[in-house]
Amino acid sequence: MRLKFDSLTAQQNQSFHNHALLSWYDGVKRNLPWRDTKDPYCIWLSEIILQQTRVDQGMPYYERFVEVFPTVHDLANASEDDVLKLWEGLGYYSRARNLHATAKNVSQNLNGEFPDSYAGLLELKGVGPYTAAAIGSIAFNLPVAAVDGNVYRVLARYFGIASSIDETKTKTLIADLAQKVLDVHRAGDHNQAMMELGATVCTPKQPACAACPLNESCVAFQQQVQLELPVRTKKTKVRNRYFYYAVYVVDGRVPIYRRGEGDIWQGLYEFDLFESEKKLSEQGVIDMLGIAEDAVVESVSEEFKHVLSHQRIFSRFVLIRSESRPNVIGKWVSVNELRNFAFPRLVNRYLERTGFVIDAEVSNI
Repeated sequence: MRLKFDSLTAQQNQSFHNHALLSWYDGVKRNLPWRDTKDPYCIWLSEIILQQTRVDQGMPYYERFVEVFPTVHDLANASEDDVLKLWEGLGYYSRARNLHATAKNVSQNLNGEFPDSYAGLLELKGVGPYTAAAIGSIAFNLPVAAVDGNVYRVLARYFGIASSIDETKTKTLIADLAQKVLDVHRAGDHNQAMMELGATVCTPKQPACAACPLNESCVAFQQQVQLELPVRTKKTKVRNRYFYYAVYVVDGRVPIYRRGEGDIWQGLYEFDLFESEKKLSEQGVIDMLGIAEDAVVESVSEEFKHVLSHQRIFSRFVLIRSESRPNVIGKWVSVNELRNFAFPRLVNRYLERTGFVIDAEVSNI
């Protein structure tokens, strides 16, 4: 790609039309519940839920959290299992654990009051520069620009920045530009307008440039290079993993295990897991499990695929009926109790497919 001018100075000196952006936002902004409040608890909750999550997916989670935990004290007093269960299906579970830890901190150490300074917000677990700026500007009108993926894309296109946004110097440049163009009188609205523009108009693959309030002065639109910006040079390395689960059923009860630290799905439950370095055949799975002679293999599931940001997980489940409990260490629960535990979405898909009783309202999201 070659822009018609290369000077970053010229691009940075280009004017930014805040009035047009805010007028557009005032007229078209989505009616979202966290926009109807200045309560930092609700704003913080929405920002944590919406990290790595689309608004339409995050909305029911936000509504449930506010209903079940209407105050930060309610969230702080909940058990980790209750929090993870409510979070179930949303992914990136470290967010839920950080959410719970921060609620305890605010409730117990800060008298239930969120910090009203950018530096104070940054000290909260799970709150980085973007989230601190978003909470601070929306709840307290702090004049700090919130820069997320949407804002990187909007400003890279608007100013015609052709250097890779994977490079630190480019990220620093865009962050400086975001702060420079911020409307300090309406900082919260400005930040939300930028995010709204990136989410609904200046989208990655099919930007609706005709509807953009900034199109008359956008470098990418004027030079028709919208789809080439922003530039990305790093590719995420994705590795394959092969999970094989032994689902023992003895007198209507099954053993489950809580996943520990140092890997995905920390704190969630699963069945007896055997991980292989390669994909196994159905017989290979059975052989690897080493099933006892008095046990009966009732079924071997189809392969389930689950894609995470850096991993692809291929999994099969072996349903085993037995008259006596196998020599496994786990928490034995009745099949009907499974609904009370938080499982990875991969496991819930199997449970739904095979008719195990699972709360569909949560697991189908």
